[in-house]
Amino acid sequence: MKILILGLNYAPEIISIAVYTTDLAEDMARHEIETEVVSALPYFPAWRVFDGWSGLRWRRERSEHGVSVTHCPLYVPSNPTGSRRVLHHASFALTSLPVLLWKALRQRPDIVFVVAPSMVSAPVGWLAAKLGGSKAWLHIQDFEVEAAFATGLLKEGNRTGRLAKAFERWVLRRFDRISTISRPMIAKLVEKGIPPEQTYELRNWANLEKVTPIAGRSPMADELGITTPHVALYSGNLANKQGLEIIPEMARRLSHREDLTFLVCGDGPMREQLEEMSAALPNIRFLPLQPLDRLSDLLGTASVHLLPQIAGAEDLVLPSKLTNMLASGRPVLTTTAADSALAEEVEGAGVVVPPGDPEAAANALATLLDDDARRDVLGRVARERALERWDMAAILDRLRTEFDLLSSASQNTGADVEPQGLKG
Repeated sequence: MKILILGLNYAPEIISIAVYTTDLAEDMARHEIETEVVSALPYFPAWRVFDGWSGLRWRRERSEHGVSVTHCPLYVPSNPTGSRRVLHHASFALTSLPVLLWKALRQRPDIVFVVAPSMVSAPVGWLAAKLGGSKAWLHIQDFEVEAAFATGLLKEGNRTGRLAKAFERWVLRRFDRISTISRPMIAKLVEKGIPPEQTYELRNWANLEKVTPIAGRSPMADELGITTPHVALYSGNLANKQGLEIIPEMARRLSHREDLTFLVCGDGPMREQLEEMSAALPNIRFLPLQPLDRLSDLLGTASVHLLPQIAGAEDLVLPSKLTNMLASGRPVLTTTAADSALAEEVEGAGVVVPPGDPEAAANALATLLDDDARRDVLGRVARERALERWDMAAILDRLRTEFDLLSSASQNTGADVEPQGLKG
């Protein structure tokens, strides 16, 4: 079997969607599936092209397991506003187009697998599949259009917003199979007119070999000079859709606690704003992203993980960082609606408070910090949940089975194939 993957984010980026697309491609190659990837030059989450990668050039690499990767140049705005994001995604669609079409025509893959973001590049993947005689699979990590409405990057009622919704409808109806990462997001696809039999729930996963619980205090806390017994940790992309403004507000309300440090580890367009909001707070620290080989040590510094989410995003995205938080065996404090997919995943492994309520979040955190026994119980459940629901090997085993079925359908025209994986 041959698979051609189109995805904006890929290694050497080390967080968010890049991790999952890279893991997926490498797993396919390890199982003797011929795998090619077309991606962008690495830039995320700092929103600047990595050192040594800049310039108008295409760069080709081959991984240890045999994945062939082509990185395409693109426009990367330092301040990713709504219009600049559109140009950013459009530039990747443009530079990836000749590469993807050439690979589709030359190699005739069985499946062209497109990862959204970016939806703007999805027509490129669909066209490549049609020209190559392949099945077209769209995997949605975020509902970009509705997330743009929720965060104010686009206005739903104006012309641009209407065009964005029309474009999304057009794209969704072109693919043979569409997957996304949670049951509510599957339901959202059905609401948008996608037949249930064409959907597939492809969860993000935890790498349980790289993230293991640390008993007691992580050595990284001492390396960082953190002397407080407790750390409230946020690690990941610093962007507006996370609702991260709540963290400095929580730190302000808990500034009287000498046993607590807030640690924000990451990069992104909101970092400067968050640092300005925290300038007068001695109990909050900022770190750049840490190397993957320190992931367990970093996550193990947390007494409690912080996972903010804005109101209105409940059915649009399930934060990918949740999987490793759970795998670390530490409780999670999240701000989300009580009936959301995120609340369902956190139930019993952490605490849920309403989004946009720093007072409730600060009180919930203080209560957790003062109850060692409860944190231990929640942490054990978190690790068990990661093992039960988020194991990478099991999730990708099911996906390979689904790929085999879809590939067989492409070789036997007219075959009616019922999906065998997790479905909405």
